[in-house]
Amino acid sequence: MLETANLVEAVPASYQFDTITDLSHFGTRERLSQSAADGLFAILDKWGISIEKGGDLLGGRPRSSMYKLKTAAGILSQDELTRISYLVGIYKALQILLPEELADLWVTQPNDDVLFSGRAPLDFMVREGIPGMQQVRSLLDAARGGR
Repeated sequence: MLETANLVEAVPASYQFDTITDLSHFGTRERLSQSAADGLFAILDKWGISIEKGGDLLGGRPRSSMYKLKTAAGILSQDELTRISYLVGIYKALQILLPEELADLWVTQPNDDVLFSGRAPLDFMVREGIPGMQQVRSLLDAARGGR
């Protein structure tokens, strides 16, 4: 069994670890909420997803609450910011992998990948929540070579 010290020694000195944003901290959520909400609505628009389905992607946020979010985000929860982060990553990966027109349609179209069983990735993400978003993100990241 490797000890922690041995693991640190095994990492090349030039390797840069990604820092994980602490979304449990109120100040961090306050700082990120408005830009995250703006990004979410831009992605929903590009993908042609209704505000109701956008609320479903955020974990069941009601339509009226989504309209309020569109005008003034307030402070999003850790869960909502995590979900938006996955959606941004999925959007970015699709833009790298596919021409823009196809990238913007991919989420809403039926997909034969075993993960989706002929359903649209959007439906899979709504049904599975954060773990489903993580799986879609991983699938796309693997398709682009893990970059």
